[in-house]
Amino acid sequence: MLGTYSYHQIIRKTIIGFGTLFNNIEIRHQDENGNDATFMKVPLAYGPIQKFLARIEQQPDLSKKPSITLPRMAFEMVGLQYDPSRKATVAKSYLAKSPTNSTGATKVYLPVPYNIQFELSIIAKVNDDVLQIVEQILPNFQPALNFTINLIDSIGEKRDVPVILEGIRMQDDYETDFNSRRTIIWTLAFTAKVNLFGVIADSTDGLIKKVQVDYMSGTKTDTTRPKREIRYTATPKALEDYNGDLVVDSNDDPLIEYGDDFGFNEETSFFQDMKMFSASQGDDVKI
Repeated sequence: MLGTYSYHQIIRKTIIGFGTLFNNIEIRHQDENGNDATFMKVPLAYGPIQKFLARIEQQPDLSKKPSITLPRMAFEMVGLQYDPSRKATVAKSYLAKSPTNSTGATKVYLPVPYNIQFELSIIAKVNDDVLQIVEQILPNFQPALNFTINLIDSIGEKRDVPVILEGIRMQDDYETDFNSRRTIIWTLAFTAKVNLFGVIADSTDGLIKKVQVDYMSGTKTDTTRPKREIRYTATPKALEDYNGDLVVDSNDDPLIEYGDDFGFNEETSFFQDMKMFSASQGDDVKI
């Protein structure tokens, strides 16, 4: 089983979706009259916060060209953990309709629940800039915010991914000399609840068109009495006109496709096996 290639890019899509939540945040500065004088869209990048701090420390001279523009935000995936609280039956599966094949269905096993931990870092040199950014983020998490991603294109599987705000950490390095930069850092911890799918089976030929169940009395070794059997048969029954003859009848049954609303034709028949029994033995046999 292991070694069968499957890659649905679910983790990658989740990382991109998480970053998209914060890529349209801006800050505004007002003039002495209280009017908005400047607007700035806060840059967002993927990577650890230490990378941007190191870039600042490489240029300690405040009189030279700025080494980095503040404020800015950075996010990264910091952990991946199995979520037993959302565990489902291991062997359970369902049929998913293929968007490219209207008459076929794909067998899909239930996904495995995992939690992805993210950290969003906000760096600024002015406390008001951080507060503007934070107040645009926090009201949207109570404590979760959902976003939808297309998990598997081949079966059109789309699901909501809850993102939960787990905690907030604040750091303000102000106890330095006047030649050093002040760095204000807020770190927001999030957990995204995702579902990871395995190998997707090939498409089936279509619907199961007939189900047959046999009930039998008697045994193979008993030759003194005939075997009696009841056979129950169920087939799909059309509830609308598929062939265009303006009549809903048995001619429409073979045209039913996956996803249609249909009923069932039910039939029960009773018969006896005459191969092991002869009517000359005196029993009253009806067929």
